[in-house]
Amino acid sequence: MSLHLYNTATRAKTEFRPLVEGQVSIYACGPTVQKPPHLGHVRKEVNFDVLRRWLEHSGYDVTFVANITDIDDKILAISAESGEPWWALGYRVEGEFHEAIRALGVRPPTYEPKATGHVTEMVELIGEIIDAGHAYATEDGSGDVYFDVASWPAYGSLSGMRADEMVSDEEADLRGKRDPRDFALWKGTKPGEPATASWPSPWGRGRPGWHIECSAMAGKYLGPEFDIHGGGLDLRFPHHENELAQSQAAGRPFARVWMHNAWVTRAGEKMSKSLGNTADVGEAVAQYGGRAVRLYLAGPHYRSAIELSDESLAESAAQLGRIDSFLARAGEAVGHRPDADLPQAFAAAMDDDLGTPGALAVLFTTVKEGNTALGAGDTEGVRAAYGSVLAMLDILGLDPAAPQWADGASASGDLTPVVDALVTTLLDQRAEARAAKDWATADAIRDSLAASGLTITDTKDGARWSLERG
Repeated sequence: MSLHLYNTATRAKTEFRPLVEGQVSIYACGPTVQKPPHLGHVRKEVNFDVLRRWLEHSGYDVTFVANITDIDDKILAISAESGEPWWALGYRVEGEFHEAIRALGVRPPTYEPKATGHVTEMVELIGEIIDAGHAYATEDGSGDVYFDVASWPAYGSLSGMRADEMVSDEEADLRGKRDPRDFALWKGTKPGEPATASWPSPWGRGRPGWHIECSAMAGKYLGPEFDIHGGGLDLRFPHHENELAQSQAAGRPFARVWMHNAWVTRAGEKMSKSLGNTADVGEAVAQYGGRAVRLYLAGPHYRSAIELSDESLAESAAQLGRIDSFLARAGEAVGHRPDADLPQAFAAAMDDDLGTPGALAVLFTTVKEGNTALGAGDTEGVRAAYGSVLAMLDILGLDPAAPQWADGASASGDLTPVVDALVTTLLDQRAEARAAKDWATADAIRDSLAASGLTITDTKDGARWSLERG
């Protein structure tokens, strides 16, 4: 089966065929660096990292561009309230974002352009849209430039929204607009705004609107037409709708496939900073480990919402414990990391719109088969399962031996809860083996833990572990 992806624009799952054979171009909307990232933000980073890994495994050369929005109304508002310069605020939060995604094993993009570094390209694009008759500069002297929504009949095609369902752009200020739906391409400088937050333009000093930023940066690095545009579901309208309209109004075909990941929710609500129901990435990593948080975010289908809870994160840690237990025992039995092809069922699941739930089901089944082979002394069966599990973990970005996890201990702080989840899983397996009088397996698990520097003590309430101090 070839790769099929769900395209938000067509509302259908179709075979993916890149513009250039053997190459894939992707633009994914990055963070607006106003506040530290939460789990809802970084779900997109993990989902598209898995997509990128799968495309590369499938033989494609992938160019992955993800931007940084470092000038925005919200950044300026927080800056004014806190007293921290807007550019310093953005730089600091950008660093926190990079630290968060590194802790989740997300590889950096091919390129990561900043909005403030591409104002020239934005001014040029706005000029093209005006020349095409789809944008106008206001006549009130404000210096604002708006996209003329009424001039573009295709507006709403991406989101499927009707004109009467659409609300005004995010600004409350309607100065100079012909239609409340019109959105800002350029924002003239307002009284009280810092001089450093403005650039010269044919319409006066000001700064770009949010939506024009991504159109200009995508065009700069991927060309007028590219393969995949991605982001969170909340960006579908108005951000991506506006990107599509203004780009095509300037004569640029823009993205061929639109992919949107669903939200991380808490109590049924989208996780957002404004609602105050966010979960800090660093805190989650410190408690459960980066691999467990990554598994929690990558495991469900990217188009399905994820409900956040301590129980779900703990379950991800326990699942990793079962996987790592098998890897440790298989490594001892085989003595090396064997190569193996991916199971066909795993590949089929991934080719079906990045079906990670089905792919994980194959992974867990293979781990179970490997444990059975270990119990039976079937070395060839262990070797086959071991290689397949490692290959699947590599695609998912969860191979514990991969370089991105090499500094996992320093990135995730106190790993005691994670170690406890992993060791408890092993002790449960040892207890099952003892109950079945499978003394060889029980002793092998005990010896494996001892080799890792752990002391196992059997008590009337069950086995307990402690770390040997050297």
